[in-house]
Amino acid sequence: MKNNKLVMIMIIMLVAITLVGAVAVIVVKQLNNDGSGPKEPSIDEVLEASVDVPQLTTNLASNDFIRISFKIQTDNKKAKEELEKRDFQVKDIIIQELSEMTAEDIQGKEGQMKLKEALKGKINGLMQKGKVEEVYITESLLQ
Repeated sequence: MKNNKLVMIMIIMLVAITLVGAVAVIVVKQLNNDGSGPKEPSIDEVLEASVDVPQLTTNLASNDFIRISFKIQTDNKKAKEELEKRDFQVKDIIIQELSEMTAEDIQGKEGQMKLKEALKGKINGLMQKGKVEEVYITESLLQ
């Protein structure tokens, strides 16, 4: 009789410990999933933190011309304000980058991606209150 009671108490305790452990694991996973993944910004948030670089026309290294404009997405509103104040520096960086490229360098998807990455890196070197998340080419005409 005593052995039967003892076995029953041990089984009940094991089941209780297992249930508590399972609940703890589920709660911890839920907490990690809710806060850990970076949330993509909405289009309104992207527009609020973006700066338009108006159309620029400049020479390329191959004696061709390019007319191009950009939209630069920053990570917050303070970075946007800083980037708007630094517009002359941004234009200078764009013109310098383009002056070292040939028409063949810019043509095609890969060339445009290289240009956008180069601009992103150089502009981020200027920034103090945030960073550039993405550079978009909004208009491009190569002559």
